[in-house]
Amino acid sequence: MRPAVRLVRLGRVAYADMLELQESWLRRLLAEPGTDARPATQAGALLLSEPARPVYTVGLRGGLTPEEAARLRTLGAEVRSTGRGGLATFHGPGQLLCHPVLDLRRLGLRLRTHVAALEACAVRLCDLQGLQAARARPPPYTGVWLEDRKICAIGVRCGRHITTHGLALNCSTDLTWFEHIVPCGLVGTGVTSLSKELQRHISVDEVMPSFLEAFEETYKCTLTSEDRLS
Repeated sequence: MRPAVRLVRLGRVAYADMLELQESWLRRLLAEPGTDARPATQAGALLLSEPARPVYTVGLRGGLTPEEAARLRTLGAEVRSTGRGGLATFHGPGQLLCHPVLDLRRLGLRLRTHVAALEACAVRLCDLQGLQAARARPPPYTGVWLEDRKICAIGVRCGRHITTHGLALNCSTDLTWFEHIVPCGLVGTGVTSLSKELQRHISVDEVMPSFLEAFEETYKCTLTSEDRLS
């Protein structure tokens, strides 16, 4: 039997709300196996959202000084420290934010293969949209790229075999927000979006079916009925 992953689509919500739901699911998966909180066949949840407001996030490696954070707030953006790997990046409207909260043991994955699977999902989505040139690159260039332009950022956290955080794929994101930071600490690289590459507006809702198809295909799981309140 393919492991089940609960699909939770939040729509456009505040980044803080996504984090709160992520922590709720993390507590569930840390519970003892076999309880009502974690049925034996359930591997976790796939949390999907579109950030409602601009927010810069900082990973475990830092990437912003207090002065830089204050400057970004004057632009009208929120600044948050998170527990994911990596440096500073941007999240905002027009971006598909995917946080899989998964027990990797139930999926037969290691952390490295989980990161590769996230990259594969984004590559597959780009391919389905007609961007066959999208590729994952070796470290330190994590994420998915079109030549030297990053279209999808990836940053995860893993503890006791359970993952949090995930990927952010630019659909119709206002890319000027990235000009105020060095995204992921990579100097000399650019940022792009599906809309920019395809020269038409691509919404998060438009790509959602393709992403769900790619996720089930890559993770060899079954996405169960949506539950916004889980």
